[in-house]
Amino acid sequence: MTVFEYLILFSVILASGLAFIFIEKKSEIVLTLSLAFSGAFLFTISIIHLVPSLFIHTGAKAGYFILAGFFIQIIIEFFSEGIEHGHTHQHVLNEKSFPVTMMVGLSLHSFLEGMPLEGNFGDDHAHEQVLLTGIVLHHIPVALALMSMLLGAGLSKAKAICWLAVFASMAPLGALTSLMLTAMEVNLDIHFFDYIMAVVIGIFLHISTTILFESNKNHRFNLIKIITVLAGGITAALLF
Repeated sequence: MTVFEYLILFSVILASGLAFIFIEKKSEIVLTLSLAFSGAFLFTISIIHLVPSLFIHTGAKAGYFILAGFFIQIIIEFFSEGIEHGHTHQHVLNEKSFPVTMMVGLSLHSFLEGMPLEGNFGDDHAHEQVLLTGIVLHHIPVALALMSMLLGAGLSKAKAICWLAVFASMAPLGALTSLMLTAMEVNLDIHFFDYIMAVVIGIFLHISTTILFESNKNHRFNLIKIITVLAGGITAALLF
């Protein structure tokens, strides 16, 4: 990735969380629709872009890593409490009760998603752009949900923004870790980054399907959400 792409990855996520301060009264509808759009976008790029390329490079073995990623996300959500797909459980926060495990789970989720950005997945810059766009769109509603939870639980704006910055830095940090592993010429399996990508695809499939099934109460969609989901899928299909 270029320096500009690193900045985009960090700054868009940070700006999205900060935007909650100004749209707080309308945040619920913004969060719901952005989740629906990003969920459809993630599902579509996984199915028509990432999965086919992955199996071309690694064969059927990649399926096991996709399944691993799916179940790893279930474990992560035990700690993150599902904030990755819009759950905003309220906590009474103070210095002794801050939900560190939630931030650890969310940070691990973001770190893993960022790793394939510098892993030469498919040796194709287009796949990097697909993945980068998917991560950014996915993390926009997550940043909104995080700020909603932190401010709603009584944390000061300054502290909430600091935690938001930690979250925003995790995906770039994951990419930098992959870059360093490559630069250090660590003796990795030739398909190491493909397998990491497979894990991330599994995470994407878990997140996207959960978002789509939870897009409305009683699992029913209204017209505007159907249009939003279709827009997310069509955009992902036509953009690349």
